[in-house]
Amino acid sequence: MSKPLEGIKVVEVAMWAFVPACGGMLSDLGAEVIKIEPPTGDPLRGLSIGAIGGGSKIDLSWESYNRGKKSVTLDLKQPEGREVLAKLLVDADIFLTNLLPPARKTMGIDADTIRSQFPSIIYASGSPTGPKGPDSAKGGYDSISFWARGGVSSSLTEDDADYPVGPPGPAFGDTLSGSMLCGAICAALAKRAMTGEPSTVDVSLLGTAMWSMQRFIAQSTMDGTQRFPRPKSPKPYNVLVGNYRTSDDRFVSLCMLQADKYWKGFCEVAGKPEWATDPRYVDAKARAANVDECHADVKALFASKTLAEWKDLLGRQDGQWDPVQDVGELQHDVQVKANNFVQTVDYGDGTTIPLVAVPYVFDGEPMPARRSPELGADSDSVLAGLGYDEEAIIDLKVKGVVF
Repeated sequence: MSKPLEGIKVVEVAMWAFVPACGGMLSDLGAEVIKIEPPTGDPLRGLSIGAIGGGSKIDLSWESYNRGKKSVTLDLKQPEGREVLAKLLVDADIFLTNLLPPARKTMGIDADTIRSQFPSIIYASGSPTGPKGPDSAKGGYDSISFWARGGVSSSLTEDDADYPVGPPGPAFGDTLSGSMLCGAICAALAKRAMTGEPSTVDVSLLGTAMWSMQRFIAQSTMDGTQRFPRPKSPKPYNVLVGNYRTSDDRFVSLCMLQADKYWKGFCEVAGKPEWATDPRYVDAKARAANVDECHADVKALFASKTLAEWKDLLGRQDGQWDPVQDVGELQHDVQVKANNFVQTVDYGDGTTIPLVAVPYVFDGEPMPARRSPELGADSDSVLAGLGYDEEAIIDLKVKGVVF
């Protein structure tokens, strides 16, 4: 199966997770992604979040966001390094970066400079809070720019909490924002294909968080609400929408928005057919009028059976529901297996690791994931492809331009 971005060349000058995650998606979609790293490497290589042992130490964060790329080490502070970069950009389609604006300017890789030299290239950047404004040159990470500043943490934190709720895992906002940037790049490629006009695009951590929180932001802008508190014991407007604890201390999540459509079928499989005709519960209006009593009955009903029993019962009716799963259960989920959402990547030396597939399915097939590169693994071959002979490559290494 051909991949949708085969033939597209991306040159990435980025570090950590947000923009590299975008580059990893582009790579899985078929683009050739050449990652430019300083001689010391992307600092994410040394962070060791999620490292696993074995014959070699593999960092799962690094592998997740740099899948399928080529690694070339270049010191872009030296003119020889910038000269190599310029040669790489001659036939590139996309320049991808998350360096802060002052650093880009110093290295001559800002949008104006790159576009003046390569007018057909798409210049794509990831930023903490957007390309304009007084904080546009300020650094940021997903835990602060996305999670904290973007209103996500506040919306999940109860009023009397000792601390704000933190992100559920490493690079949560980074990966979502990287997906957004990947989409923007694909839109820019489509625009260039149809009009011949290249674009300069930017996606920010803050903007992605606000897109995710847009419903509350729109309401607060209209009515002046400062914060939407998280109720400790939410009373449902619809007892078929919410989370219910089972007898084995697990949870089932219901989202049957068309309650009257599904109420009778739910009552039947749950062993309470009499509720379907009970005047207190017969329709949405009656259940709303008796919501405290109805909610208490439904809670007690779910508490009477295990999660496994409820999965079996709820599977017999048409309303929408899902179990509240732990991350360790996802690899065993029947839909995850059927769609190959978790893939095994072979290093070729007997080492294998699991990676989550990009959430795109083309022609019925997911995009295959590949391993990430070792630091500078492709420097010699890429330089040779640019016309550098062995002597010239050795000279660049002696000068410290290439590792």
